Amino acid sequence: MLWPALRSLSHGELTSDQLHWLLGEFRLEETPRTEGPGASKSIAHRSFTDDAGTSLVLDLARTGESGWVFTLFYLGGRPSVTTVEEHRTLFREAIDRLGLTLVEVTPAATVEEVLEAPPVSSGDPESAFGAHWDLPYEELDRVWPHVGLREDAPREVKEVKLRELMRTPAWSAAPEALRLQAERFLRGD
Repeated sequence: MLWPALRSLSHGELTSDQLHWLLGEFRLEETPRTEGPGASKSIAHRSFTDDAGTSLVLDLARTGESGWVFTLFYLGGRPSVTTVEEHRTLFREAIDRLGLTLVEVTPAATVEEVLEAPPVSSGDPESAFGAHWDLPYEELDRVWPHVGLREDAPREVKEVKLRELMRTPAWSAAPEALRLQAERFLRGD
């Protein structure tokens, strides 16, 4: 099974020349990936092995008319941090060069890579947490996976996701110990 190690979502229009450059730059085969999550949206991919012998797949997919998804998948063992960071740089450079707008990178390494949901207004659908607190945790470290973060995510990324969670209607029902930990975390205590 393929597992995503890094995913970058961007949007914007690409000319056929820009798309041709992108396929060449990433050395992608113009055939869709047929396995793993999101395979139905894939337009090109390349399988390869990194220096540590990890089997990887680099994929380009479309979402809607102008959405682009760059994903680095792994099969078996996780790729090294170096491999993931090299691909983060490649994805970000390609997005910049092509004039696309970065939406998010998962896992995020900086605040600009986090998709921050707008505050929920009374007429909007509820957040993923709904109007009630259904996470029994009283420790902040146990909440990170539920907001899409690993425990080793950068502090600034955690701050953005925590503020987003704290804006949901459910936050008022969170255990008091958790709310206090969150406030201390945001103060830097």
